[in-house]
Amino acid sequence: MPISQIVDGYGLIEDAGYRLPPVPPEYLQGLNRRAYVPYPGFESPGTIEADLHAKLLYWIEPGGMAWRFPVGVGRQGLSMSYDTTIKRKEEWPSWTPTQNMIRREPEIYSEYAGGVPGGLANPLGARALYLYQGNRDTYYRIHGTNDLASIGNSGSAGCIRMFNHDAIFLFPKVPTGTRVVIRDRADSIAIEGAAVANRGRELPPTYVPPEELYAAAEASGPPQFGPASGIESFGY
Repeated sequence: MPISQIVDGYGLIEDAGYRLPPVPPEYLQGLNRRAYVPYPGFESPGTIEADLHAKLLYWIEPGGMAWRFPVGVGRQGLSMSYDTTIKRKEEWPSWTPTQNMIRREPEIYSEYAGGVPGGLANPLGARALYLYQGNRDTYYRIHGTNDLASIGNSGSAGCIRMFNHDAIFLFPKVPTGTRVVIRDRADSIAIEGAAVANRGRELPPTYVPPEELYAAAEASGPPQFGPASGIESFGY
């Protein structure tokens, strides 16, 4: 990708020996880009609020501001309606599909029943935040993904997915013990508007071979650690 086309905050990243290619600008239009914005909700600083209808996630900071991230949500994530707490954080996490996932869609998950080590081929991407209720693992995660087209949309699988670049950006800001609040549909419509609360479409799960990522990274030149996008208008 020519350097002139790279979007600030979404360039080539070298992380723990892995090279993540830039996110192409066509995936970063409108709300589908990290932005520092006036926070439009009612939660306290130091909280994550996830709007799974609008496919947005807010990390709330003091002074009425928040980092807003686009997310993708699977059916598993859409069923999440309760507040949780982040009890674990992992860089380049391993992943094993649950028995329910294997039973529901064996054609997708059965070959991974033994687990997938951390790395470019892992569906949890570069970072994962593990959501608990008390000491019970809910098996919901906020995690990175290589499936760029899923961001801003719904899929048949997965929890709450972010661009790997955004997952890496958010990870050090969020300590364990952080509360994660799920915004309900009525509040999503009231706060974001009906058009945004209904944005996206349902897509089939997509596996991105790691060799495609390596090839894209090699073609992208040196790493780019430019600033993340700043305050932006609420363009759709």
